[in-house]
Amino acid sequence: MNTSILTGIFLIAIGAFSSGSFAVPFGKIKGWQWETFWMVFSLGAYILFPMVACLVFAPDFLSIIQATPASTLITVFLLGAVYGVGNLSFGLSLRYLGLSLGYALSLGLMLGIGTLIPPLIDGRLQVMMQSSGGLRLIWGVVVACFGIAVSAWSGILKDRSVSEAKKKEQVREFNFMKGAMAAILVGITGSAMSLGFEQGIPISETAARHGIDPLFTMLPVFVVLFSGTFVTTLIWCVAFLGSRNKSLKNYTTAGSSKTLILNYLFGLLAGMLWFGQFIVFGMGKSKMGPFTFTSWGILMALTIVFATVWGLIRKEWKGAHLKVYLLMVLSLIIIIISSFMIGISGSE
Repeated sequence: MNTSILTGIFLIAIGAFSSGSFAVPFGKIKGWQWETFWMVFSLGAYILFPMVACLVFAPDFLSIIQATPASTLITVFLLGAVYGVGNLSFGLSLRYLGLSLGYALSLGLMLGIGTLIPPLIDGRLQVMMQSSGGLRLIWGVVVACFGIAVSAWSGILKDRSVSEAKKKEQVREFNFMKGAMAAILVGITGSAMSLGFEQGIPISETAARHGIDPLFTMLPVFVVLFSGTFVTTLIWCVAFLGSRNKSLKNYTTAGSSKTLILNYLFGLLAGMLWFGQFIVFGMGKSKMGPFTFTSWGILMALTIVFATVWGLIRKEWKGAHLKVYLLMVLSLIIIIISSFMIGISGSE
């Protein structure tokens, strides 16, 4: 196998660890309602840290964006706005299911849909299907979906075997049905991010012509894409939920000034971890050859694995039967195998 592909998989795995860890700081936030800390997280993840990254690695990013056709910018921005709906739903899936199960269901659906739709639209999937790599990609997605189904079944068994008191102890607002519905919405709308990355390739190409290191040509794409995501989040978390739940006061109060400061820091830390995945993801994606869309499946699959490990550390599965644990571990093994099947499919 091409060593560049292996390097790409390794870099994407680092990004997956960052992605699978981003929600951990939320557990340290006190006295704020969900929409408040999700808004602070979003400010860091979608605006502050993408801008900082561009200033460091692609300081000419405004000129790059101005040199890109308006149609491309509008398309990427709108896809970011659609992804915003998916990411808000993802936040709800974590809220109602916890880290491990929320990630498994939500990102699992994004893996399958987000890996296949972009190349199906632009014709690369048809080209790939003419080689053994295409068949391997399809099988990789099928295996991933099977692993996700096993993970979901382990979650259903956990839901049946653990008492309501234990569920609330581990995930304060545990609700399997609400969480599952949110995860389905994530799968449908959240994959717009993957499509946005692919539609943003002209922006990356412009960045390359401006002399930006190939490892960082995705950064201007993130600025455009996540600006759309931020607008959607702002409308929902501030204009709608903030007003409806009277939670706007959270931004200035949280019990004490120390707690308030820490809440902001933990929210921004979550944003930094979440966005950090994409710096490394962009580096790994640049190593994946012409079939860059395979990167998405690897990121989603390995993120699920790391998030499940965090869920175990946070004792979200406490009280479940041994067979539930074994099913969950089996699902992780299957998903890891699928990520490598998807990754190496582009080397054929």
